Order: sequence, then structure tokens, then C-alpha cells
Amino acid sequence: MTQATEYLKSLRGGVVPTVGVICGSGLSGLANCLEDKQVVDYTNIPHFPQTTIVGHTGELVFGKVDVVNVVLMRGRFHSYEGHDMKTVTMPVKLMRSLGVEILIVTNAAGGLNRSFNVGDIMIISDHIGFPMLAGNHPLVGLNDTTFGGARFPPMSDAYDKALQQLVWETATPLKMHDYMRRSGTYAFVSGPTYETGAESKMLLMMGCDSVGMSTVPEVAVARHCGMKVIGLSLITSSVRMPGDVGPVASHEEVIDTVNERAEAIQNLVKNVISKLENETLAKIEGRLENAADSYEARKASASLSLNQRLESIDINSMTPLEALQELHKLKKMASITP
Repeated sequence: MTQATEYLKSLRGGVVPTVGVICGSGLSGLANCLEDKQVVDYTNIPHFPQTTIVGHTGELVFGKVDVVNVVLMRGRFHSYEGHDMKTVTMPVKLMRSLGVEILIVTNAAGGLNRSFNVGDIMIISDHIGFPMLAGNHPLVGLNDTTFGGARFPPMSDAYDKALQQLVWETATPLKMHDYMRRSGTYAFVSGPTYETGAESKMLLMMGCDSVGMSTVPEVAVARHCGMKVIGLSLITSSVRMPGDVGPVASHEEVIDTVNERAEAIQNLVKNVISKLENETLAKIEGRLENAADSYEARKASASLSLNQRLESIDINSMTPLEALQELHKLKKMASITP
């Protein structure tokens, strides 16, 4: 990796990218968001692997969105191609060695949640990495402390809450909320087969909202390297459950859906990146922290009236589950309020 880092730094002349983007199947058009582009083919990067999947171009694209320097990966690697997990995640370490602090991962995924529609964009708030739970994990082996990574890194905060909020707020003026899903759990499976009906049912029962064959290994390594992460799933198919009828899943369907949403997701990512200056992110983090503290303090007060409690709710700082729980409490209060 050292030779790859030195080679890319020599091409960039000291320009340090602070944001990295990994494009999912068919989403390589995100490179259209960049200005002052410099394209580097994977074949020219020392010891860099090659991608074999349709829709994955195979090049790094450097450029800018407003004042933010970005490196974009057009074509990721998957374990089902025969790569080991360290090869799959090597580009993440390369990005970190170049200076990347925030990683945006995108993927094309099957929709498990029955309320999801094809073409929805889900903000990933959590994941389950089935192959990794079974031992096929990129951090297995000697602990790499190059970037200060802990031997046992936590994943409960894998997806940065402030970045999730930034994506949601960015989608508002773009009028994307009709097909934006504010949160969801992404299931990582090894592939390359699509899931059986029984497997899909199991994943749904375990609380997964979308399913795909990537992303989670990259996120684990990014967090181990100290990077902040935001993930987006484009729902490109509705996963078939036992008894469902209709066409089976196909890669062609994935690409067709990506083409329909390409402009929207490119615009979203571009606008998110343009706001990714440290001051902006710090303000969001502070606002979320203050809102959470204020909400918890008011909620703890037993003397609040129904109206006071209603006024104290900050829906933007709550998860869907917390909002549902609060609704049940308010309904109970309303039933006993004279």
C-alpha cells in the first residue's frame, strides 16, 4: 500500500482529499459531481486489485465539490469475486493514508422492509455483517495500529449520527423525502447468489431493512482507521418472500433502477459534500447533542402537562422507534387528561 500511496500523492502535488466516496453498482456517475477531475485507472496504481463487475468502472477520480477535496472510487471489490477481506478493504486504508477523514459509502440493495419501494434511498443507521460474524472479517489477524485502531473497535456508532442528520436535512430542499428512508439496517451477505425466500424472511425477522453484498467490511475498516462514515442504500429491487410472485431478482433490474435515480442521488451526495466542512459538522453535532439533552431533561420531569410534553418533542433528534414509543406515551397521557 505504501507504493500506491506515494504514487497517488505524487500525482496530486500535495492536494489532500478529506472526503472519500465508494460507489455502488451502477453509481459511478457520482464522478459527474466533481470539478477539476483527475482520473487514475486501477491498472496504473501499484499493487491495486481489479474489479470484474458490470457497472464498476475501475478507477479513482480526484476532484473538488466547492472547496472540499474528494477522492471517488468507481468500482469496489467484493469477496464473492474471490478477493480476501483485506483486499476488499485495502482501498479504504489507501484513502485514509491519503488524508480522507469522512467516508461516504453507497450501494445498490434489495428492499426487505415491506414498506420500502424500488427507487427509495435509505440512510444506513446500522448493519449486520453475517460473513464477518462467522469469522470472515477484514480485521482478523495482527492489529494494524497505523491509524491508531483499537484491537476491539466498537461498531455501535459505525454510522455517524450528525452525518445522517446532514443527509436528511440536505434532502429537504431537494424535495426527496417522498422516497428517502431516514434510517434502516443493512444486511451484508456474501453472495453472489441472491437470497432464497426463506433467507429473505429470516433477514426481515431479524430486523434488516435492506440487503446487499458489500459495504460492511469497508465500514468496519474505516471506523478502525478513525474515519467518520455515512452510508446510503439505493433500493433497486423488492426482495421476494415465500409466496411472492413476479420476476426474480437480476443485476439488470439493479442497473435499470440506478439509472432512474442516478441524477437524484448524485445531486444529494454533491450537496452533502459541499456542506462537509468541519465547522458545519461540528454545529450539527452540537445541535443534536443539545436537542437530545433538552428532550431527555424535559421528558424526565413528571410535572409536564400534555401540551408541555408535546412542545418538548424534537422529532428530528429521534429515531423512528423512539418516535413510536413517545407516541404511545402521549396517547396514554391524552386518555387520562381531563
